[in-house]
Formats: sequence, structure tokens, C-alpha cells
Amino acid sequence: MEDQHMPISALEKKRRFITGNEAVALAGIAARADALFGYPITPQTEIMQYWAKLALRYNKIFLQTEDELSAGYYTLGAVMTGKKAFTSTAGPGNVLMQEPLAMAEMMRIPIVSVIQQRGGPSTATVIYGQQETTLTAYGGNGEGLRIVYSTASHQELFDYTIKAFNAAWQYHFPTFVLGDGYQGKMKESLVVYDPELEGINLVKPHPLIGFEPNGYKHHRNTYNTEDELYEVLQTHLKDYESMAPAVVAWDNRWCRNADTILISHGIVSRSCLAACELFQNEGKQIGYFRPITLRPFPATELREAAANAKQIILFESAQGQLYKMVAEALYGLTVPIKPVFRPGLGITTEEVYRETRNLLPQEG
Repeated sequence: MEDQHMPISALEKKRRFITGNEAVALAGIAARADALFGYPITPQTEIMQYWAKLALRYNKIFLQTEDELSAGYYTLGAVMTGKKAFTSTAGPGNVLMQEPLAMAEMMRIPIVSVIQQRGGPSTATVIYGQQETTLTAYGGNGEGLRIVYSTASHQELFDYTIKAFNAAWQYHFPTFVLGDGYQGKMKESLVVYDPELEGINLVKPHPLIGFEPNGYKHHRNTYNTEDELYEVLQTHLKDYESMAPAVVAWDNRWCRNADTILISHGIVSRSCLAACELFQNEGKQIGYFRPITLRPFPATELREAAANAKQIILFESAQGQLYKMVAEALYGLTVPIKPVFRPGLGITTEEVYRETRNLLPQEG
């Protein structure tokens, strides 16, 4: 087994042209993950396939389980023994995995899950959509005490997968990297690197079970009374609120003096950013705001960005899943939100530019 304190040879710092799914698997190696448990489902299957190849080289663990429910529980079990373990899934698999993920919320198990979204509901399409946003951010039968990074590029898939392991093990909340089929399947360039050689401290895992001076550690997922559950949840909620300012991430450009602000997340934000740059070249001040963490949501930062705006135009490849988060964050402000919903469809730069021009105040 390669010395964990030595550079990972597969991660020599250089630019590579690979798929997003390959980038995720490489990020798992970079983060010193020990194991991946999963079940094949498009569009994330190649994460498992590529990890399986890397596992042979670096003496890692890979197990294809009988279904996504099992994959979630295998991952929880490995994490509880002190291993950095993760899983990946999409669509119906994400639905099945909500039970173990909700268990991870209650038991504060630092599981990492990569979701490459596909269009829904049910099996629907297998390539594109942002229709797992609500499911990923608020799934399970709890309060959505999760960390969710919404990525826009292969570089971010690599970077935020590494961040996800650090956040999960530092704060002990289940952590998600939310991509989509386009990101998983297509190729683009990114720089891979060994985080330790870049000065990034990797949070070390530790066993969650074992013998202590006062007995065995006890991780509970069931409670005898509502009052008992309530008391435990108050601690979890307090921890989540304390953690949120350190984790929350966003991108804010040209908003200070903008009358119109475009809001989007994930891969759609790439089209919005490119359209904003076109408007900038025309001398039009169109702001750009992108939440990178959907949980916790950058509500304070969005309110500050939108304080002087006269309208917000929101783009998403779903029917209002991001809209609900934005509307809640901006509650009490009078700025109107004009949504452009394209559930299950990609949104190009040209479409963003055209829709935005149609919604701008007419000149003259």
C-alpha cells in the first residue's frame, strides 16, 4: 500500500482532460478515502468503475452492493469503524438512499455522497436535470441537517469532493456533492493535485464505535418518547447553526449596482455567468449570484446582494426547487423574482441572454 504521507502518484499536479465522474474518483483518492460502496445507475456508474481501477492500485476498497439502500448502510458501517468511505448515486438510487442518509443525520455519521442528478420523476431521463435539488438538500424524515455543495464544473467536482470529506469529518453531518449527468458524462479540462502538497490539511477520520473508560460509545437512531427526541435534536440544530457560517459558500459578481440579478446554481450557473459577461461587454450592469452551498443556504449573502436590485431573474432546470430556497431567503424584501423554469432541460448561454433581454426594462 502506498505510504499515506507520500504524494499520490496519480495526482501529479497537471491539467487533465477527463470526465466529471473520473474527476470524482480521483478526488476520492486525493482525499485519502478508504472505500466506495455503490450500485450502478446512470449517469454516475463511471465513478464506481474508475474507482475500482484505482482501488487495485492503491489498495482501496470497492464493493458493488445489491442495491442503493445497501450501499448507504455499508458506507455508514465503514465510517463508524473510522474509515473514510463514500458512495455515489443518482435519480431513483438517491430516493432509495434517503433512509440511511437520514440515519446518518440523526447519528451524526460523516458520510459523503456524490449525486449526479438525472431528470425525474421516477426513471424519466438519464442524463440531465436539476430535479434532485430538494431531495438532496432536504430528503429523509428529518430537518435536512446536511451539507450540500452544488458544483458547476469538473474542477469543482474535484475540489468540492475533497472539501466534502473535510466538512463531513470536521462537523459530523452527512455531506453531499451535487452534480448532474452533463458534468458526469462530458469531458473537460481541470487541474488535479494532491491536496496535502497544496497546503490543504485533510481531516483525519477516527472510529465512532469502540470501548471507552465509561463503556462503549452509544449511537442512537431511535428514541422512546417525543420529548427525548426533541432534546437530542436541539443539540444537533444548535451544532448545525454554529457550523453554517464556516461552511456556507457562494459566488457574487456585479450585484452592488445592478438593477437586475441573475440567480442559478450548478451547471446552469455557467450559462448565466457567460450571459452576464456578454451584458457586461455591452455596458449593461447585470448582476450574478450563485449559491454554492444549497445547505446551508447563503441567505444573508443573497439578501445583501439583492438589497438594491429592482428584479431577480432565476434560472433552473427544475420547476421551482431553487426558487423555493431563494424565496425563503428573500422573505420580506419587495424585489420581484421572475423565474425561468426548464425542468429536465439544459439551459444554454443563448437562452439565458435572450430571456434576460426580454425581461429587462425597455430602453427609450
